[in-house]
Amino acid sequence: MNAIVEAFAAFLGFIAWLMVGIALPNRYWKESTVDGNVITTSTIYENLWMSCATDSTGVHNCRDFPSLLALSGYIQASRALMIASIVFGTFGLVATLVGMQCSKIGGENYVLKGRIAAVGGVFFLLQGICTMIAVSWYAANITQEFFNQFYSGTKYEIGEGLYIGWASATLAICGGTCLLLACKGTATDNKV
Repeated sequence: MNAIVEAFAAFLGFIAWLMVGIALPNRYWKESTVDGNVITTSTIYENLWMSCATDSTGVHNCRDFPSLLALSGYIQASRALMIASIVFGTFGLVATLVGMQCSKIGGENYVLKGRIAAVGGVFFLLQGICTMIAVSWYAANITQEFFNQFYSGTKYEIGEGLYIGWASATLAICGGTCLLLACKGTATDNKV
């Protein structure tokens, strides 16, 4: 039973890791809203790395953010958290593959393998937490500007990149929790 739970947790962690890799470069973290506009001639969309615009003819133009220091603090923090999330997910995948009971990597010491798999579960939890904080903080800033009556700049709505990030964080947290529970079950089985 624990081997099945470990395999399921590894699958969830792998899918979450892939989804972070998809969410991070996704161009649509926020999109300009059409709320209150009768005629829309262009759509502006951004992510952590660039700002893009598409006009009514379908031509799009992107530019990277020119300066790291000129960016808002939440964008810099979201960048760091998303990169940390990918690193934690990579470590989690390696530790999980080494620590799984059905894996031949790392020998036959199942107590040690259980501990290594538990470390993988912790890395998956850290991946999920970093991703959740990054995308939620970014989304909170979007909604704060959207509902601020005194904000005169372009108002944005939440884009698909954030939804992918939330799904990734949820899968990583579920995978890490499953892995920790499977390893806890293995530890209590070995004591009996």
